[in-house]
Amino acid sequence: MKSVPLLRAESLLTVLTDSVWSPLKGNFGFLPFIMGTIWVTMISLIIAVPLCVLASVYLVEYASEALRKMVLPLMNVLAAIPPVLYGVWGVLFVVPILSDYIAPLLGVNTTGYTVFAGGIVLAVMIFPIMISIMVEVLQTIPQELKAASLSLGATKWETITKVILVKAKPGILAAIVLGVSRAFGETVAVLMVCGNIPQLPSSLFDAGYPLPALIANNFGEMMSIPLYDSALMFAALLLFVLIFGFNLLSRIILNRLEEKAQ
Repeated sequence: MKSVPLLRAESLLTVLTDSVWSPLKGNFGFLPFIMGTIWVTMISLIIAVPLCVLASVYLVEYASEALRKMVLPLMNVLAAIPPVLYGVWGVLFVVPILSDYIAPLLGVNTTGYTVFAGGIVLAVMIFPIMISIMVEVLQTIPQELKAASLSLGATKWETITKVILVKAKPGILAAIVLGVSRAFGETVAVLMVCGNIPQLPSSLFDAGYPLPALIANNFGEMMSIPLYDSALMFAALLLFVLIFGFNLLSRIILNRLEEKAQ
């Protein structure tokens, strides 16, 4: 209800497509924040998904029992680390590496506070939950399927790629959905490394301003500005709609995958 005043003053299309954010002038364009959220989330997924799948396959199919018993509890420990510590790690480690080494190597000048840094930090944050779920999914694949594939002359890698991962596809997608849901709503770690500049990112080395960071940075401040409170409530509503829409789409895809598997 608190977001209604903003929508009465501006059309929904204008609010979603305008790229100017200037509350003092009454401009509340949310496009930079939407794109910042999408950029950071997509970068984290591009980094995390392949690494998590490969790590899970290694733990289930290749690693020794002793290594598996050591790594899986460690994933639970990493999942319990407060987000602010990941943010500090990003500021002290990821940002300097991007600004001092990777960006100059590519001929780019940047402070390091970019959507790329946010994506890397988020990827590391969602590693534990994604790996834990993927390992559990892969462990449920019947041994008979693996034995049948190997007995027909397939190599172990062919069995993994063409039998195990295909059978485990719905569970892997569910793990990715949970990871993305966390990435969408992450606040502290992201606002510490993204730069928090309301602009449309055009490259990995541009600063960004995701929706959760906007809410965390501004809520409770400057509420005397007309429509500011309503704009922040709309940001929260928009974030909820994005997460709900992604989860709904993922549920539809999961249902179709499960129907094909039957």
